[in-house]
Amino acid sequence: LPEFLSFLIPPSNGRENRLEMAAEVEETLKRIQSHRGVTGTIVVNSEGIPIKTTLDNSTTVQYASLIHSLTAKARSTVRDIDPSNDLKFLRIRSRKNEIMCAPDKEFLLIVIQQDEQS
Repeated sequence: LPEFLSFLIPPSNGRENRLEMAAEVEETLKRIQSHRGVTGTIVVNSEGIPIKTTLDNSTTVQYASLIHSLTAKARSTVRDIDPSNDLKFLRIRSRKNEIMCAPDKEFLLIVIQQDEQS
């Protein structure tokens, strides 16, 4: 079991459950990566540090840092508007790419795909 997967999996009652969950996480990331147009996936921890990626190091660090900051600001804005609300998904579309962000309490999933029209 790769060490980074332990961060993706909440504590459980047994080792088998953790291993099953690790396999599910890995399978889900592979499934996302296999979609047409997806150029990369990044999992970032709550501190903005990438813990799993399919991109090169410099691209990963750039996306992780900038998207983590943007997502934190978007989450803060949503909560300022309504304190009982929370950001669930953020989609950013540019001429070349579409960046999809799924924030959670401990992690942020970033998926980058080519815009279908470019």
